[in-house]
Amino acid sequence: MNNTLLRKAITNPLQRMVKDSRSVGILLFICSVLSIVIANSASGEKYTMLWDTSVHSPAGIHLPHSLLHWINDGLMAVFFFLAGMEIKRELLTGELSSLKKSLLPLFAAIGGMLAPAAIYLLFNKGTGFQHGWGIPMATDIAFSLGIASMLGKKVPASLKTFLMALAIIDDLGAILVIALFYGSAVQWLYLLSGVGITAILFFLPRLKIKFGWWNFALGILLWYCFFNSGIHATIAGVLFALTIPLPYLEKLEHRLHVPVYFIILPLFALANTAITIPPELTAALNSSLNHGIMGGLFIGKPLGIVTACWLLVKLNWGELPRGVSWMQLTGIGILAGIGFTMSIFITMLAFDDAATQDIAKSGVLIASVIAIIIGYIWLCFAAGKKKLPTPLHHIQSP
Repeated sequence: MNNTLLRKAITNPLQRMVKDSRSVGILLFICSVLSIVIANSASGEKYTMLWDTSVHSPAGIHLPHSLLHWINDGLMAVFFFLAGMEIKRELLTGELSSLKKSLLPLFAAIGGMLAPAAIYLLFNKGTGFQHGWGIPMATDIAFSLGIASMLGKKVPASLKTFLMALAIIDDLGAILVIALFYGSAVQWLYLLSGVGITAILFFLPRLKIKFGWWNFALGILLWYCFFNSGIHATIAGVLFALTIPLPYLEKLEHRLHVPVYFIILPLFALANTAITIPPELTAALNSSLNHGIMGGLFIGKPLGIVTACWLLVKLNWGELPRGVSWMQLTGIGILAGIGFTMSIFITMLAFDDAATQDIAKSGVLIASVIAIIIGYIWLCFAAGKKKLPTPLHHIQSP
């Protein structure tokens, strides 16, 4: 009996933590702070070298060559597989399943990608940092939804759904940006092989072949082809996800939730925020690179999202989510400026130089923290601003 009580005392809090959407954001924040502290301690050099540990593969088989590359090219493909399944399910049965449902978050996501990229280029066009324009375009789903969940009833359910749909479309946009602009020279044999495998996976259900282990074997082969094709390997995760039959989506998403959000993303945070703070921190933060990233995330995101939604509503092509004010929508736009996972991921692809990567990551982290604090305060304040009831003399009599 005592053993049972002890087991429950340990497992019940863990189960509650796993089910709480706030836990992911908190865990990622802790991992990031911990990684930065260790990287700048006396053991910092050993810690950063740990992530560059060589991983040898059999001769003739080209695989990621370091622990960091296995995390970014291998494990993150699993994250994108989960994101891709979420995108497919939303397209088929969720908030993106009809044109009317998807129009507002679609335009909001597009505005929220274009405005940050434009602001970044205002600071960096013609410089050696120009290639990083994709960094401030991304929204971190886990962090933004985690902060929105922490606000409880102050953020209406319809607004959280809007944020989720926006973040999913935003992720899809980031995936396309990575595929088109942040790959290396295309190896056509591998690329065409990957396209062929994707076609086979799409046709298997039409050939009455039941979904099984062979789908995953082909999925791994698809990843290998894209890894060697010059187009980033994580794209394979999305393509594979789009081939999963609808009845299996929810079950696979449920099985992958814990390993992705509580193992893969924390590992990603630890490995990619091992940032050595530059001795001249002020000079680093005053670079056009940081100005572009911080301006893009903190100013460009809400500006692009709110402007796009305002135009859509003015044109009568869409309407605000039920029970949501423009103040609350602006607050969600600010939270969308939490770049973190995807922004850091694109940073690693945009720049080869470790010092430049560290400066860019610092900008992403600072902008994300500012977006968390200001977004939280803004939405708390906006929740107190109730819509005024319609005056009686404005109500038409029947």
